Amino acid sequence: MTETARAQFPAEQSGGDFKRQDDAFREPIVGEVGRYHLYISWACPWASRTIIVRKLKGLEDAIGMTAVDPIRDERGWAFRDGPGYSRDPINGFDFLSQAYAASDPQYRGRVTVPALWDKQAKKIVNNSDDDIMRAFETQFEAFAKDRVDLYPAEHRDEIDALNELIYETVNNGVYRAGFATSQAAYERAAYRVFETLDLLEERLAHRRYLIAEHPVETDWKLFVTLIRFDAVYHGHFKCNLRRIVDYPNLWGYLRDLYQIPGIAETVNFDHIKRHYYVTHAEINPTRIVPIGPVLDLLAPHGRERLS
Repeated sequence: MTETARAQFPAEQSGGDFKRQDDAFREPIVGEVGRYHLYISWACPWASRTIIVRKLKGLEDAIGMTAVDPIRDERGWAFRDGPGYSRDPINGFDFLSQAYAASDPQYRGRVTVPALWDKQAKKIVNNSDDDIMRAFETQFEAFAKDRVDLYPAEHRDEIDALNELIYETVNNGVYRAGFATSQAAYERAAYRVFETLDLLEERLAHRRYLIAEHPVETDWKLFVTLIRFDAVYHGHFKCNLRRIVDYPNLWGYLRDLYQIPGIAETVNFDHIKRHYYVTHAEINPTRIVPIGPVLDLLAPHGRERLS
């Protein structure tokens, strides 16, 4: 695979199947105000998970954050000045790859977001969205302005099990469909996406949220895929059996989550659409960004009755 293709594809392909790269930096994260800086892209669903937890917990003063340019070329994620993104205020890096090189000069993998920079150690301490989410949820509780419990002890087994299903078949499933290079691999992944969406639609018929009486970690892990689905995954990744708006319960659930204070601020459709449609030239060689869809995410969701 060429370096250009390597920059545009989020993982290697083998036999037509998509395989995501493992996270390389998995050091522990300690709860300490001002120690860390979060590098993110508003376009990336994995980064969005960490943005959401930071927002819900009110950790903006405890953990700094900088967004990269949503358009990623053969040089990778870049720090530039523009609407919703900026230059790197911590290290003055021009590209996120410089943070990876500074952290491990031997690193040869893909450069991904999110990446949590340790200002004391002067390196990326962690680039796993799962680890970063969980650390923000648990290690920074003393500094949280809002004491929302996203990983309640009584639901942890169920959270972990549903997280795994949603990751394998939906979060990563849309990528497996979109980046498949054989018909069989594409169909296998795409059908699994909708099998799980159908199960979740049924589950949400009688409960407002997936597990507890309030949204937990699992709801937000699903949200980041649902919010991108009709705008990107349905067309760009060919997950087109149905749209989220075609699922009454999932569509209401998505609006319900989106309308929680602060969440709309974490969703940037301009970044999302331009990143996918412009960056993935192998899938969209014209790089034309579609004008739709129109999604009325502020319409009443009516799910209060399920509380």
